[in-house]
Amino acid sequence: MSKAPFTVGIIQDAATADATASVAATVTRVREAAARGAQIVCLKELFNAPYFCKVEHAERFDLAEPIPGPTTAAMQQLARELEIVLIVPLFEKQAPGVYRNSAAVIDADGALLGVYRKMHIPDDPLFLEKYYFTPGDGTPDATLDARVVAQAAGFKVWKTRYADIGVLICWDQWYPEAARITALLGADIIFYPTAIGWHPAEKAQYGAAQVDAWRTAQRAHAIANGVFVAAPNRVGFETEPGTGGLEFFGHSFVSDPFGRLIADAGSDPEVLVATCDPRLIEDTRRNWPFLRDRRIDAYAPILSRYLGA
Repeated sequence: MSKAPFTVGIIQDAATADATASVAATVTRVREAAARGAQIVCLKELFNAPYFCKVEHAERFDLAEPIPGPTTAAMQQLARELEIVLIVPLFEKQAPGVYRNSAAVIDADGALLGVYRKMHIPDDPLFLEKYYFTPGDGTPDATLDARVVAQAAGFKVWKTRYADIGVLICWDQWYPEAARITALLGADIIFYPTAIGWHPAEKAQYGAAQVDAWRTAQRAHAIANGVFVAAPNRVGFETEPGTGGLEFFGHSFVSDPFGRLIADAGSDPEVLVATCDPRLIEDTRRNWPFLRDRRIDAYAPILSRYLGA
């Protein structure tokens, strides 16, 4: 039996230091997405706080909370009320000294299906994430058998009420391996909650090219794997004493398996809603059978860090 079309919503917005106000504003936008027909709604990376990784301050670990915890409990109630799937990216405290950049996946009945933990952690000026985050490490998923768990490491796909969804987070979006494994696990759509922006001093020279590269890389994942891709980014300028701050550029979008944009935003807060028809996945893969023609016998060298002289 073919899968039914599903409608996604992605929330492009800013966050303030007032977590309660940030969550309340997000809830309003989630309700708007649901009212416009969204069945699966994804929030931006670290949705309920400013992007705190611009500097290394130990007290910022206090922003973290467990999953399940108070924020996921509130979002579970909202998902249950609206009968939507919710992807909720949070700063997770998994254990003392073990903090993750995570996304909780909540089904339309309010059940917490699981957690994806960001696998690729950057360490760039004003993006000092290695200080804060332990990378995802393949925490076992009870829905997969042992062989698949071993092959998939920390990558996961969840069978929700409306679609089979994969989640990757921000820096993960530059890695074709992450998209390929998530697609091979059966994802109909890959969500990329994001916090990416410009260093103000670089915007004039590199800004347009950076946005184009960001979108192009993810659209290429959609094409190469025959899946839908949805990327909600944050917006707004965030200050940081002693630095020039960061301007998050938005430009969130939803792409079909041909890489065509079926919804896209500018740089202001916006709620995007787009309908995805899984029949297009089948049609794309029949005509571009990249998964069929993979030479899995020849790919062992990719496990090496570098192969040059």
